[in-house]
Amino acid sequence: MKKLFEKVFGTHSDKEIKRIIPLVDKIEALEPEMEKLTDDQLKSKTNEFRERLKKGETLDDILIEAYAVVREASKRTVDIRPYRVQLIGAIILHQGRIAEMKTGEGKTYVAPFAAYLNALEGKGVHVVTVNDYLAKRDAENIGRIHEFLGLTVGVIVNGIDNEERREAYNCDITYGTNNEFGFDYLRDNMVIYKKEMVQRDLNFVVIDEVDSVLIDEARTPLIISGNSSKSTHLYQQADIIARRLQKGKVIGEISKMSALLNEEIQEEGDFVVDEKAKSVSLTADGIKKVEQFFQVDNLADPENMEIQHHVILALKAHNTMYKDKDYVIKEEEIIIVDEFTGRLMPGRRYSNGLHQAIEAKESVRVRRESKTLATITFQNYFNKYDKKSGMTGTALTEEEEFREIYGMDVIAIPTNKPIVRKDQPDQVYKSHREKVNAVIDDIAECYDRGQPVLVGTITIESSEELSKMLRKKGVVHKVLNAKYHEREAEIVAMAGQKGAITIATNMAGRGTDIKLGEGVIETGGLKIIGTERHESRRIDNQLRGRSGRQGDPGESKFYISLDDDLMRLFGSERMKNTVTRLGLPEGEPIAAGILSNAIENAQKKVEGNNFSIRKHLLDYDQVMNEQREIIYGERKKVLQGDNMRDFIMSMIKEVIGRFVDTHAGEEQEFDEWDIPGLMESLNEIIPIRSIHTTEEERESLTKDKFTEKLYEIAAKLYEDKESEFDEEEFMREAERVILLKAIDQKWMDHIDNMDQMRQGIGLRAYGQRDPLVEYKFLGFDMFEEMSNNIQEATLRALYRIRPARKIERERVAKVTSTNRGEQQAAKQPVRRKERKVGRNELCPCGSGKKYKYCCGRNQ
Repeated sequence: MKKLFEKVFGTHSDKEIKRIIPLVDKIEALEPEMEKLTDDQLKSKTNEFRERLKKGETLDDILIEAYAVVREASKRTVDIRPYRVQLIGAIILHQGRIAEMKTGEGKTYVAPFAAYLNALEGKGVHVVTVNDYLAKRDAENIGRIHEFLGLTVGVIVNGIDNEERREAYNCDITYGTNNEFGFDYLRDNMVIYKKEMVQRDLNFVVIDEVDSVLIDEARTPLIISGNSSKSTHLYQQADIIARRLQKGKVIGEISKMSALLNEEIQEEGDFVVDEKAKSVSLTADGIKKVEQFFQVDNLADPENMEIQHHVILALKAHNTMYKDKDYVIKEEEIIIVDEFTGRLMPGRRYSNGLHQAIEAKESVRVRRESKTLATITFQNYFNKYDKKSGMTGTALTEEEEFREIYGMDVIAIPTNKPIVRKDQPDQVYKSHREKVNAVIDDIAECYDRGQPVLVGTITIESSEELSKMLRKKGVVHKVLNAKYHEREAEIVAMAGQKGAITIATNMAGRGTDIKLGEGVIETGGLKIIGTERHESRRIDNQLRGRSGRQGDPGESKFYISLDDDLMRLFGSERMKNTVTRLGLPEGEPIAAGILSNAIENAQKKVEGNNFSIRKHLLDYDQVMNEQREIIYGERKKVLQGDNMRDFIMSMIKEVIGRFVDTHAGEEQEFDEWDIPGLMESLNEIIPIRSIHTTEEERESLTKDKFTEKLYEIAAKLYEDKESEFDEEEFMREAERVILLKAIDQKWMDHIDNMDQMRQGIGLRAYGQRDPLVEYKFLGFDMFEEMSNNIQEATLRALYRIRPARKIERERVAKVTSTNRGEQQAAKQPVRRKERKVGRNELCPCGSGKKYKYCCGRNQ
C-alpha cells in the first residue's frame, strides 16, 4: 500500500528535492559571475558574508552566494566541480537532515559547503569521520578549500596533547572521529580548572557515514575508566564452574500466556542459551551446582549477586562469544573484532566484566576490572549539538530511528548518472557446503575471464575458509580481514583491477574509492559476491554499492544457505519445511522468489531487535543524562569562577531543614522532638554545640521557626570562619575547591552504583515489575542521596578549614583507559609470538605470491 501511494504521489524525498531544485538553479546561475572574480576577490567574500551576518542577515539569506563561492573555490584548489546532486546534498546538510547519496557520488565534497556556511557565525563546526585516517585526509584535502577562503581548519586525532586539541577546537572547522569528540566532552567535564577544557560549546556537526556513527556505534556508550580495587580471582573461579556445567534446552514453546500465569517452564541441563538475544540463564539444576561450588545457601541472596553475575558472564563467554568472529587473540591479548566493519579494535574492551570473562576462558592474563568515572551514549552526546546533519550511502532503512532518536529525516538524493549495475537474485542453498562450492565456482569463472571480484564475508573464519579453497583451485587472491588489516585502503583501492579477486570481511575499506582498471568494463565491471546476508539490510546495500559507481557497469549477487545464522535464528520453521518438501538434488539452488520475503522478514526482525537494544540503552541513559546535565552544570559554575557563597548558604539551610525533618518527624510539640539526636547528627556537619530556648519560646516553636533559628547560628559560625581569612577571595576559592572535590567524588561513586544497580535490575521483572520504571525510581532516590552527600561533605570540610592550609584543587581519580582504545598505557616492547614468515615463503594473506613480493615488500 505504501509503495503504491509513493508511486502515485511521490516519496517524501521527491517532494523535498523539488523544493530544493530552485535554490540549486540559483547557485548554478552565479557560476559565470564567480569565475570572473580574482582569487583575492573570491577570498574577500568571507569577510563580506560575516559583516552581513552581523547586520542581521541569516545563514539562509546568504546560502546561495556562499555555496557558489565554495563551488568556485573547490574548482581552483582541488580541481573538482561538484555536480548538481552534490549541491542538493549540501543544502540538505545545512537544513540539519541526512543526505542519502549512493557510494561513489562524492559525499566527501558535499560537507565543505554546509561546513563553510555555518562556520561564518564563528561558533565552530565539527566534521565527524569514522577513523583517524579519514579525518586527516579530509582535513588536508577539503581543508584546502576552506583555508583558501580564509577559514582555519583543525584536526583531532588520537595521541595529540591538550594544547593541540584546544587549538584545533578553536579553528572555524574541526575534523575528527566520533570517539575523539565524545571523549573530549567527557574529559572537559572532569577538569579542575577552566583553562584545561579543550572544546567550545557544541554548535553544528556534519557526520560522514552517519549510519555507522549514530546507529552501529550507538550500541556501546563511551566510558572513561579508572582503577578499581576489585580482585580478578572470581573470574577464574567462575570459569572453572562454567566449564563443568552442561548446556541444556527449554522443552516446548514458551507462550506469553504461560509466562503471565507464572507456569513452570521445563528445562533440561544446567543452563540454557538464547542465541537470538545472546543471553544465558541458569536452570534449577545449574543453580544447585553453583551453590555447591561456591558453598553458598541461596544464590539469589543479595550478597551472592556478584557470584551469580560472574557465572553468567563466564557462560556467555563460552557460549555466545566466539574466537575469530567476535574477537581474536594477538600477543596474549583479547582484541575485539568490530561486528560491522570486521576491523580489529585494539584497546577497546567489553564492559561489565565480559572482557575479563573471555580472558579467563582463553587463559590469558585477566586484567583488573576498572571503575567507571564518566560515561555517555552517542545518542545523548550528538543530541547536545544545536544542529546536526549527516550523509551516507544507506540510511533509509533506519529512517524511523533517525527521526525518533535524533529528530532527523532522511532525504534520498538521485545519482548523478543512472546506476547500470545488475543486482542478481539471491542464490539460496540448503547447506553451507553447497553454498560455498557455488561461490568458489562463480569466483573461478570470473577469474578465468579477468573480471574483478570483491567477496564480502561476515566472519574471519568464513574469509579464511574461502581463501583455502581458492588456493587449492590456483586462484590468486587477496584476503582482507581483521588479521591482515594494515594495508586495508591499498588492497580495497586495487579491487577493481583486471583479474583482482579480493576477499574482505564485511565493510572493510569503507570510504575508499574502488576505480576500475583497464579493460574491466568489457568484462562486466566489478562483481560483488556476498557470502551471507547480513542481519541488517543496510550493510548488504553498502556492499552492493561498492560496484557501479558513476554509471560504471557492475554486478552483485548474494549466496545464502539455510545453515546461515540469520536463517537459522530468525527464519521460520515453515520455510525450512517447505524447502525440505521440495526434495531438490544436492547443489541445486532454491528459487529465490520462494524465500525472498522470508529473508527480508528475517532481516527486519533483527533490525527491529537491534533498534530495541539501542532504544533500551538510551532509555536507561536518559535517566543518567538528566542527572549528568545537573552535575555538569554545577561543575561549570565552579570552573567559571562564580561566587559560590549564596549557593553554600542555601546548602546550609537545606541541610538543617532535612535534619530537623528527620528528628522531628510529624510531631508538632517541641518536647516530642529528638533534640539530642538532632544536635549530635548536625554537629558532625555544622559545629553547632548547643541551642538555647526559653520555655515561652518552646511553647510556640514550630519546625520552620526552629530551622530558622538553627540557620542563624550556622550563618554566624560561617561568618566567623570567613573572618579567619585575610582576603575574601581565599575563602571563595576554598568554597570552589571543596565543592568541586565533593561533586567529583560523589558523582563518580554514583555512576558506579547506578551501573551496579542496572546489572541487577532485570531481576525485578520476576516480580511483575518493569525494570526500567524501577531503575528510574531507584535512580531518582540515589541521585537525591548523592546530592545530600555532596552538601554534607562540602559543609563538613568548609566549617573545619584552616587559613594556614594551602588550598589547591586536586583530581579525585586517575583516568587509566577508555572502552574505545584511547589513552592506553605505553606498551612494553613486543616480543614475537608467532614464527617469522620467510621472504621466499608464500604470503599468509592468501595472495599466492611470495611474501617478499606481497605483504613483506615494505618490511
